[in-house]
Amino acid sequence: MSEPPGAAVSLAEAPPADSPAKPLTAQRVLPLRRPGRWITTAVVLVLVAQIIHGLATNPFYQWDRFRYWFLRPTILDGLVITLEVAALSAVLGLLGGVLLALARLSGSPVLRAASWVYTWLFRSVPLIVVLIFLYNFSALYKTLSLGVPFGPAFVTFDESRLATDMTVAVIGLSLNEAAYAAEVVRGGILSVDQGQHEAAAALGLPKTYQFTRIVFPQALRSITPNYVNQLIGLIKGTSLVFYVSLLDLFGSVQTMGSTYPGDIVPLLLVATVWYLILTSAVSVVQFYVERYFARGATRTLPPTPLQKVRTGLGDLRARLRKEAAV
Repeated sequence: MSEPPGAAVSLAEAPPADSPAKPLTAQRVLPLRRPGRWITTAVVLVLVAQIIHGLATNPFYQWDRFRYWFLRPTILDGLVITLEVAALSAVLGLLGGVLLALARLSGSPVLRAASWVYTWLFRSVPLIVVLIFLYNFSALYKTLSLGVPFGPAFVTFDESRLATDMTVAVIGLSLNEAAYAAEVVRGGILSVDQGQHEAAAALGLPKTYQFTRIVFPQALRSITPNYVNQLIGLIKGTSLVFYVSLLDLFGSVQTMGSTYPGDIVPLLLVATVWYLILTSAVSVVQFYVERYFARGATRTLPPTPLQKVRTGLGDLRARLRKEAAV
C-alpha cells in the first residue's frame, strides 16, 4: 500500500525483516518537513517586526499629534463629505454603467456607438481634468435650458446656482465611474452561460424579466469583485474633489497641514488610517455579498472569517494534543 500523501513512515520504527509487519494504522506517521516554508515565514515575520518597530519608535511620526488629530471635528466633517460623495457617486455610477452596458449590448447601432464613444472618452480623460472642466462649466454655459432644438426654451436654469461644489464633485465622479462600471457590468453579463439566455427565452419570459430575474443575478457573481475594486478606487478618487473647493477628508488634512506645517506627517497618517478603515469596511461587505450570491453555484459556501479562526484554533489544539501524546 502506498504512503499517504504529505507523510512518511519513520524508518526507526519500521519492523525488522524477520518479524511480522505491523498494520499501517499502528505505525507512527511523521509529517513531511518543509524547510523552505519555515524560512520564508521567518523572513516575513522579521520584516513585519522591523516595520512595526520602526513605526512605533520613530519620533518623526509624532503619534501624540496623530491621536490629537484623528477625531478632531474638522477631520470628521471631511470624512462625512467623503462618504457622501463616494456613496452618491457609486450609486449613480453603477446605474449609469448598467444603462451603458445594456446600450452596448443592444441591437441598435446608434446606442452601441454612443455607449462606446462615452466609455472611450471618459476612460481616456483624467478624472482631475473632468472635475476642473465641470467646475468651470459656467464660464462656457451660463444658463441651461430645455425646449425645442434651435427653437424657444421652455425651462431655463442658472448653471452657477445649480453647480455647487458638492454637485460638481458628484457629477464628475459619477460620469467617470459610469464609464468603468459599464465595462464591468458588460463583462459580467457576457460571463453568463448562453444556455441561460436561451432557457429564459424558451420560457417566453419578457426581456426585462429575463434580465432582472435570471441573467443579472448570475452576472452579479462576476460583477461584484470587479466593481468593488472600482468602488475602492472611487473612495480614494474622492481626494481629488479638493481641487474643486470641496473640503473632503483629504482636503481637510491639506488645509490643516497648511495651517500647522509641523503636523503634516501625522495628518497624512490620519488620512491614511481613515482610508484604510473605509476600504476595509468595503472589503468586508464584498465578502458577504459574494458569499450570498455564491449560493447555488458552489457545493459549500466559503467560511466566514470567524469560522476560519475557529477552524484554525481547532486544528492547532488537535496538533498540540497529538504532539503531547507522542
